[in-house]
Amino acid sequence: MGIFKGKRAIQLFIKSFFITIAVTLLASGGIWLAVSGWSAVSNTVSPPEVPNIPVVVLQPNSPFRNEPSSNASLVNSGLTGLDDELLPPHLVQFEERRPSFFTFLIFGLTEGRHANTIMVAAYDAESRQAYVISIPRDTRVDFERTRRKIVNAYPVGYGGGRGHEGGVERMRHEVSTLIGFRPDFYISIDYEAFVSMIDAVGGVEIDVPFRMFYNDPAQSLHIDLQAGLQVLNGHDALHFARYRTGTRGISPTISDYQRIEHQQQVVSAVMRELLTPASILRIPEFIGIFNEYVNTDLAMGDLMWFATQARYIGGLDAVHFYTLPMAGTSGAPAWYELADERGILELVNRTVNPLVRDITSNDVSIVR
Repeated sequence: MGIFKGKRAIQLFIKSFFITIAVTLLASGGIWLAVSGWSAVSNTVSPPEVPNIPVVVLQPNSPFRNEPSSNASLVNSGLTGLDDELLPPHLVQFEERRPSFFTFLIFGLTEGRHANTIMVAAYDAESRQAYVISIPRDTRVDFERTRRKIVNAYPVGYGGGRGHEGGVERMRHEVSTLIGFRPDFYISIDYEAFVSMIDAVGGVEIDVPFRMFYNDPAQSLHIDLQAGLQVLNGHDALHFARYRTGTRGISPTISDYQRIEHQQQVVSAVMRELLTPASILRIPEFIGIFNEYVNTDLAMGDLMWFATQARYIGGLDAVHFYTLPMAGTSGAPAWYELADERGILELVNRTVNPLVRDITSNDVSIVR
């Protein structure tokens, strides 16, 4: 699948809408519609066509491996042409989908190669509800390599000359082993977009729970935030969202779950700012930000249709945030987060499952 990089203003502002669906779903499209007019848009767009991708099913006691696949159902599936190591070994025929239900893989990139924020989202156009599940970056995946964390999927796919598309496909493949299906579309966001957009809306108000101090010269990372309610600019908000390890004697170390809560707190604050009338005046600036830092395989018409759906969304109450359930940690030295299969199946089937049947343990490959 190609990278969509629109050049016209309408395309790029709808990207700003869709990034909000990526991290808060369905917000800034309403601003764009207020400017351009609802009827002119809604009469010219239609729902996107979901990629005709087969569902992965695992054989008993045969988890995913980096092995070639010769399954005939790959033909016309959209998966041919990729490296064999990106292909699941067991596929079934295309399964019936829930009507008007769309799924997305969303991830944020730092320094262009590290996917430190990973989410799976879904939009149900019939119920007008949106769901976002954050996946802890240290979640262990069932692949034979030195570092078996989901955060390593993108750089593994990126290597060997495969570039961004290889990284996306690797990420989509490994995420599917945790949730039991392959997300329809992807959106990747460079963290510079995060910084630039927060600066464009004048900062976000965040209640920092304690002093956050951490210095890592190797990453050129220096975090120093004071406790208390304050307006954070883009870089400080990014530091708040990235903070995990504190300096002993000054700041506490937090869990990845707490970091995810901080990320969602920032995202909600950005959404509130995007929904203000003043954001209309910032459209040209948003266009430049998303032209430079956002990639997706959604076509312009698809993005326009999702923008029209903002008319039906009742604000933050229609957007539901979750974190992928974990059963515990492996401890030292790797500190893997170990996925909770039962909890994941319950959550996925209640929220982002696009199939008319339930996802089962046969559809996932979770390390126990």
